[in-house]
Amino acid sequence: MNSPISPLSPTLASTTAKFRNRVPTQLRRVITIYITCACVLLIILNIDLVPSIPNTSGVFKRNTTPRKALDSKSLRNFPRKIWQTWKIDPFSFEERDSTTAKTWTTKNPGFRYEVLTDSNDMNYVEEHFGPSGFDREDIVELYRSVNATIIKADLLRYLIMYAEGGVYADIDVEALRPVHKFIPERYDASEVDMVLGVEVDQPQFKDHKILGKKSQSFCQWTFMAKPRLPVMLKLVENIKDWLIGIAKKQNVPIGEVVLDFDEVISGTGPSAFTAAVLEEMNKRGGGASITWNDFHDLDESKIVSGILVLDVEAFAAGQGHSDSGNHNARGALVKHHYHASNWPSRHPRFSHPVYGEVERCNWNADCVNKWDDDVEAFGLLPPEEQQKRIEEKRAQDSQIVLNMNSQLELRELNPAPVSR
Repeated sequence: MNSPISPLSPTLASTTAKFRNRVPTQLRRVITIYITCACVLLIILNIDLVPSIPNTSGVFKRNTTPRKALDSKSLRNFPRKIWQTWKIDPFSFEERDSTTAKTWTTKNPGFRYEVLTDSNDMNYVEEHFGPSGFDREDIVELYRSVNATIIKADLLRYLIMYAEGGVYADIDVEALRPVHKFIPERYDASEVDMVLGVEVDQPQFKDHKILGKKSQSFCQWTFMAKPRLPVMLKLVENIKDWLIGIAKKQNVPIGEVVLDFDEVISGTGPSAFTAAVLEEMNKRGGGASITWNDFHDLDESKIVSGILVLDVEAFAAGQGHSDSGNHNARGALVKHHYHASNWPSRHPRFSHPVYGEVERCNWNADCVNKWDDDVEAFGLLPPEEQQKRIEEKRAQDSQIVLNMNSQLELRELNPAPVSR
């Protein structure tokens, strides 16, 4: 037997010599390279046919699942966009607004983040709802006609959500958790079109003359939606009809209507938002009537007609009412700081000349009942006595203001010593 390193046999040597004489010298030199490249190509093309070997350590574990699916499996079919609106662009934000806004980008690095401002909002509406978009010139004209800042802000969030969808959050809302936490793992996101949270859950006041319309509402300072949901467009159309009616009643153009706090809440704010959502749920459901009773004392989230409703703690923690819990809770997803909520100064609440605003009770039943009793008793007094009480209240308020100013002057004259 020949050794592996023994010379070739005469027959084999002869055959090899004939082969060498028939193959060009240059081809013989590169044929090895060709064969090597072909082998490598075959390995690459067929690599997915080779099963990955389990690796308990997790090191060098092969995984062909797309990164997007790994990062946000629960957000399947929801646009990865975060929207906010404000007077100015992010480069000009005050520090508090910038700090709050950054929480959204930090916790959601794979999302597009955009702020619509007083300078570009009209262009956005014209682009998406004008002739080259949804061709709704009536909506474009409505937005152009409105002058009240809060009305435009409400309209704009609904228009954005209809046109593009994603997450909307007021500028003073801080993200506590990533957006993918908005949908609990037990749900299939493909069956969810919209994610809402309860804001106010005080149905015992539903018949109150002032608090009634505000006592049962979903939160609209933060919510998530897929694009083209009919409920968003229906909400805008409801607002349009409502504003036209108000303008006719006041005999002024839409841009000159005067609205108080409660009219804003019920016309474009949370009350209007809630009414439209409940109507949509009933339209989709086609069965038993869906009312606020289905969401009262909500302990766990639930899907109703494709709309996921989270408990009050999710988007409205720390309110001091509606059993909203606090922001340290696991279920708290956002934190509303309210520092941008100064619009009530232009749309005041009802304030009794002696007993002030009932909203100061913050839904405390004892406080609300006392306010109601005091106001009712006041109404039974003779006009002269009513006027006397009003003047006394004004004098008390003036004295309080004088005392506060005096304290400020004293602090300026005698500043506190600086500790060394």
